[in-house]
Amino acid sequence: MRVLGLILSSIFFSLLSAISSHEFAVDGKVLELTESNFDSAISAFDYIFVDFYAPWCGHCKRLAPELDKAAPVLAGLKEPIIIAKVNADKYTRLASKYEIDGFPTLKVFMHGVPTDYYGPRKADLLVRFLRKFVALDVAILNSDSAIRDFVEAAGTNFPIFVGFGLNKSMISNLAIKYKKRAWFSVATDFSEDMMVLYDFDKVPALASIHPGYNERSVFYGPFEEKFLEDFIKQSLFPLALPINHDTLKSLKDDERKIVLTIMEDEADEKSKEFVKLLKAAASANRDLVFGYVGVKQWEDFTESFEVYKKTKLPKMVVWDGNEEYFSVIGSESIDEEDKGSQITRFLQGYRDGSVIQKQISGPSLMGYINSLIGIRSVYIIVFVVAVIMLIQTINKEEPLRVGTRDQAGDASSSTPLTENREVHRSGDKED
Repeated sequence: MRVLGLILSSIFFSLLSAISSHEFAVDGKVLELTESNFDSAISAFDYIFVDFYAPWCGHCKRLAPELDKAAPVLAGLKEPIIIAKVNADKYTRLASKYEIDGFPTLKVFMHGVPTDYYGPRKADLLVRFLRKFVALDVAILNSDSAIRDFVEAAGTNFPIFVGFGLNKSMISNLAIKYKKRAWFSVATDFSEDMMVLYDFDKVPALASIHPGYNERSVFYGPFEEKFLEDFIKQSLFPLALPINHDTLKSLKDDERKIVLTIMEDEADEKSKEFVKLLKAAASANRDLVFGYVGVKQWEDFTESFEVYKKTKLPKMVVWDGNEEYFSVIGSESIDEEDKGSQITRFLQGYRDGSVIQKQISGPSLMGYINSLIGIRSVYIIVFVVAVIMLIQTINKEEPLRVGTRDQAGDASSSTPLTENREVHRSGDKED
């Protein structure tokens, strides 16, 4: 009986432990977290995607149904990813701890460690994007069909690296380091068809593929970690990157200068032809990032570089990604004829130091990343400004009334008040 009692006791405590470890129902629904259970949730799941939202935020409201669709799919993966949300407007301690300064802010917690999420927000793309976080560091591909399946499953949101005839150990450390930003694989068996398809003629070779931009490049060595990492870092972006809110976010960790071309409309045929020339220049200048943006696509951003209605376009500058950019003397704009030579002269002028250093007139890179603020914040700012203006108006009017009233009784009292009023006016001008 004593043994039976011990067995029953053991079962009881096991069940109790199981119940406590399943405090959160894994039913494919989005978890609603608070300050009291947030840490428990982060500890309970290896992978948890958290939406820090505010109830009044329009972007958050549009995101919510997409998360509802994605949640059951992600929860059903072999390595489940749980979707959760936190009202960061209410639970300010969590908002402060995780530096939430805009809504929605999205983070992926992997084994308790947070990383910012800048990927797509539509349910199907969100699922494909998040699968990257739980994928193998390096996939082993042993046939042509395995290579095709891997590339197809990877989708178009990340660059793909395939090492042909490459030992897995050569890229495993870098695959772990850049796992959040690219797919990595090693092909151990492949035919000549694959060599033709990915345009390499000898092994070992590391192929970089950008399916979304239809671009490929090949690295033949030396296969030392430093050179491999340089190739991987330079291949994380396409040769010419369209600049928008999402791509700016991906640039924030890149230390290279950005050769930025500003055009009227990046979608028209002239611009598309110009982008081809940019790609040719980028392939020979991989120490720089080449980006382009249309005034029609993002006018506020282009105005930060002194681009207005009368500015001759295309215009090229070199931006440090923060608050400074460089205009190359004699290459302020690109003429219609021989654009390729003009791009070459622009780059040579920049490298020779024939530049004028300028300050951007708008936000920095991180400023643009965080430029989406909620309407409630706008209301608060407007309210505060209105109150300040009201106080200033009262302060300006008050001395006049007091001085007039006191003139009959004690004229001397109006002097310091008048002087004080002049000081306030002076201060207003300085502000």
